[in-house]
Amino acid sequence: MHAPAPGWSLAADVVVVGSGVAGLTAALRCAAAGLETVVVTKARLDAGSTRWAQGGIAAALGDGDTPQQHLDDTLVAGAGLCDEDAVRLLVTEGPDAVRRLIDTGAHFDESADGGLALTREGGHHRRRIAHAGGDATGAEISRALVDAVRARGIPTVENALVLDLLTDAEGHAAGVTLHVMGEGQHDGVGAVHAPSVVLATGGMGQVYSATTNPAVSTGDGVALALRAGAEVSDLEFVQFHPTVLFLGPDAEGQQPLVSEAVRGEGAHLVDADGVRFMVGQHELAELAPRDIVAKGIMRRMREQGTEHMYLDARHFGADMWERRFPTILAACRAHGMDPVTEPVPVAPAAHYASGGVRTDADGRTTVPGLYACGEVACTGVHGANRLASNSLLEGLVYAERIAADIVRADAAGRPARVPVATARPDAPTDVPARSDEPAESGVRTHTGGPTRPDVPAHTDVPAGSDMPAYPLLGADARFRIQRIMTDGAGVLRSATSLARAAAQLQELHDAARGDLVEHGKTAEPGVDTWETTNLLCVARVLVAAALRREETRGCHWREDHADAVDDWRRHIVVRLAADRALTLTTTRAENFPPTLEPAPAPGPASALAPVPDGTPPRPDAYADAAPAGTPRAGTAPAGPADDASARPTPAGSTGNTPPGTPPHAPADTSPGAPHGPSTADRPTAARPQEH
Repeated sequence: MHAPAPGWSLAADVVVVGSGVAGLTAALRCAAAGLETVVVTKARLDAGSTRWAQGGIAAALGDGDTPQQHLDDTLVAGAGLCDEDAVRLLVTEGPDAVRRLIDTGAHFDESADGGLALTREGGHHRRRIAHAGGDATGAEISRALVDAVRARGIPTVENALVLDLLTDAEGHAAGVTLHVMGEGQHDGVGAVHAPSVVLATGGMGQVYSATTNPAVSTGDGVALALRAGAEVSDLEFVQFHPTVLFLGPDAEGQQPLVSEAVRGEGAHLVDADGVRFMVGQHELAELAPRDIVAKGIMRRMREQGTEHMYLDARHFGADMWERRFPTILAACRAHGMDPVTEPVPVAPAAHYASGGVRTDADGRTTVPGLYACGEVACTGVHGANRLASNSLLEGLVYAERIAADIVRADAAGRPARVPVATARPDAPTDVPARSDEPAESGVRTHTGGPTRPDVPAHTDVPAGSDMPAYPLLGADARFRIQRIMTDGAGVLRSATSLARAAAQLQELHDAARGDLVEHGKTAEPGVDTWETTNLLCVARVLVAAALRREETRGCHWREDHADAVDDWRRHIVVRLAADRALTLTTTRAENFPPTLEPAPAPGPASALAPVPDGTPPRPDAYADAAPAGTPRAGTAPAGPADDASARPTPAGSTGNTPPGTPPHAPADTSPGAPHGPSTADRPTAARPQEH
């Protein structure tokens, strides 16, 4: 992104971007192995999405429960798109990971006999949700991990918005650029140089007008990864939590969540007449998977012409509300509602991105040295719909796997840190050159394309110009993006609504580009404009993928394609070209191919695809480089066997492992191995269809 040159720098072995359960776990494990680790976080160390998690963390910890049962529930919730190997890793390694979290200092609620108090949530057939403080699980996990990070003395940079990935001459990650907001030891734009970069930046809920996500959730990690050439997948699967406190049709920003655990303890969903409308729609009624409950609520709202339904838990009584759900009770009362004496209004709102930056079982992305975990990542665990309370567990388990892979790579010999002098704000010549300037170190900043003076022809910016190659959006565009996405790509979607959203998002992009090309103007670099530009980036990807997927599956609900289509049991994978056009391909089946392996040279890109309403594409409309057999608008999707050529190549790769890329241990295919052979080489069998 367009930004000032870094004015300060740090060097480390590992830089972790984000301070939720995933980021802090990865940092603690790397530091424990002796690696110099730096944590960068957008707000305070304890202000990420993890602290807002109410329900708990799911793991097979109770009597009679097993990882296999947890796996079965996860696969059903994922609606046929989970990578079963990824889920098996989650559920088998999960119980011990939770025990290690307890050893780190997290205190979970206990039952009368001194064991863990476990509850149920939607989609779970067993009580397997461990919780803390009644309904403050995330806050307790965050407290324990933050205390552990501080006790170990891991360096942290707070109030820092990550901007772009740095890479070395071989295309391997070499650190990040970032902007620190406010005063402190580091201020303004700087850089952290490290050969291993872990993205744990959380979600992108702020792309919608109403969300349960905090204000920091603006898709920064996904946008950075796209600009760096990484693949993202499954962004069309945005989970809308069924029971968010309804504060009115014009409510915007972060909305109060009413945890699924409330229904797990016996609360009922009812309409204005007191009818339990989920009974008979699913065997689990109110405890069906979230996508099913959200759709049930929306259907009932449509039938009755109302804007919300009700959650009735008056039978809990005051004592249970105060003991088990004190946070939710306080939030309701703060908004003039009392669940002890009345049903409270609820409606679905954007909650969780099931997709993200595509990774393998060790958290590796398609860019060597760049890892991702937590909500920013797409591991294949969640499929088309996340099972309640699997998110904290996924962050925990995959963060530990990332740390183990980084440690292995370090022992095997990986690229050395890029030597940099400690920069002073008044001595900019001490820092590495920008991507648009000669640099002996070979460090490059991935901004989605180089900036002046070597401007590529496709930017329409004259060579040698002082203008940036790509524009920033003004901060006022943020609210328009949110309204476009809420209206066109919300719970209910159609070709018409999505095409309209795509055209409106394109207008925003074109207007900003026009100001740059015709008038040499772009928005002033700053936190608001960087965040807004990131939101536009992830919004375009989400809408493009949602348009392509012509079926209803999981939390992707197409009104014009009401049923799931078996041939669509595959993932849409998106990359961002240097000119910011989107390239969409699909996997051959529900399992992901490996992220880092030699791949055949891609075929020539096809002509620009028209938008569904038949209007001609704009010059920079979404490019469609899908191989033969990829489903296209208006046609039936091809079968998995037709898509064998859709094998991703690491950024900067020519088909061989780039020099300097750390060697990774091959998959262990021996009996009892933790993750078995490559998913791309396994036959796939049919499977059953919260924080």
